[in-house]
Amino acid sequence: MLIPKARGSLSAALFAALPSLGPDDAPPPCPTTADDNADEQIALWALYELHYRGFEDADAELEWHPDLLRLRRSLEIPLEQRLRARYAAEAVAPDAGPTLAASVFALVEGHRGPSLASYVQRNADLEQVLDLLRMRSIYHLKETDPSSWAVPRLPRASQAALVELMYDEYGCGRAREVHSDLFARALAACGLDDRYGAYVDEVPTEVLEQNNAMTLFGLHGRLRGAAVGHLAAFEATSSLPSRRMAQGLARLGMPTEVAAYYLEHVEADAVHEQLATRGICAALVEDDPTSAGDIFFGAFTCLDLESRFAAAVLADWGVGS
Repeated sequence: MLIPKARGSLSAALFAALPSLGPDDAPPPCPTTADDNADEQIALWALYELHYRGFEDADAELEWHPDLLRLRRSLEIPLEQRLRARYAAEAVAPDAGPTLAASVFALVEGHRGPSLASYVQRNADLEQVLDLLRMRSIYHLKETDPSSWAVPRLPRASQAALVELMYDEYGCGRAREVHSDLFARALAACGLDDRYGAYVDEVPTEVLEQNNAMTLFGLHGRLRGAAVGHLAAFEATSSLPSRRMAQGLARLGMPTEVAAYYLEHVEADAVHEQLATRGICAALVEDDPTSAGDIFFGAFTCLDLESRFAAAVLADWGVGS
């Protein structure tokens, strides 16, 4: 993958510097603030990608360049502040269920937002679905990687449950069954580019913010509760939407590889939601009761960012206007 296109003055300065920057070089000055959220999110996304697969046109050692880490932190702060402000302003306190899992499920059940899966099930046309697959590829070709950062930060019981979940996501030891590979084959079957990050220059800011939030939570040990709370909400809102997606894909006569990806998640994520809430989150709270607040924050953030993404996509498609 190559360095993406800039979306403002900050990302332009950063991306211009990266190809010639060495691990011991001082980068040229960048603007101290981003032009807007799109500029901020693409710059942060690129800095985070240095911790994943990196870029063909940037030195791999830049992952730990101190000036880039300082820049990354300056972008993380407003993102976290914005996510927490949304939670404080909009989140309804979860029902006090008998268990933490019950409270997380109540938070998920009580959230209301537009559903892309429901629209695909009944109304979307082929071009809209292909558009959605391109946008989803930024996460689905990475899949569970952001959650993997949380493994060493968790107590043993939570670790064991998270690794059990991840073992399934990573294909139970079979490379062709890794979920990101299933999605890559779905893209290829549709005639789309299945390369990692291929469509990052096309996606809306909401996609970048979704992906950045997951990496933010995963990379910071102090946010381990948010990381597993996000995962729990993600899994709890995957099984039924995956079934709806599969039905919509069948309606449109799309290749079987595409439906196969979503059908894999119908049963798997019905199990994963229980594992994530009762095995990972509940075990973390038992070990560290103070983590409950961040679990709910992470769960809300997952739901809220998906709602914002869905609203933006539907608006772009002219739905509900």
